[in-house]
Amino acid sequence: MKYLHTMVRVTDLPTSLAFYCDALGLEETRRHESPQGRYTLVFLNAPGDPEAQVELTWNWDPEVYTSGRNFGHLAYEVDDIYAACEKLLRHGVTINRPPRDGRMAFVRSPDQISVELLQRGDPLPPQEPWLSMPNSGQW
Repeated sequence: MKYLHTMVRVTDLPTSLAFYCDALGLEETRRHESPQGRYTLVFLNAPGDPEAQVELTWNWDPEVYTSGRNFGHLAYEVDDIYAACEKLLRHGVTINRPPRDGRMAFVRSPDQISVELLQRGDPLPPQEPWLSMPNSGQW
């Protein structure tokens, strides 16, 4: 398992970038815009430390973030997303967003912190029971 990033939602991307980059000194390493999903992702890291990243998520449609919703999730890359989810199930963990696509799943910690699991490399071929498993709760 490898730590990937921590995601936080921001309400004003230019203001947030001024804080994180100009004031704090982080560097933008990549950006992804999704017109279909109506969001922009901006990945930042400390100079010389590309391994520990912060993902700023800016949803284009205004939203009021309450009860910690502006903190998104912890993200970890795994060698086999299906095996990781099976292990979590054996430990009584609910898979909130199953890896139907062979690439991504979400679970929550006992304190309701969202944890994203991402398949290392290419997505695995979709397979049951994950393909038919519905979402559960929020992630």
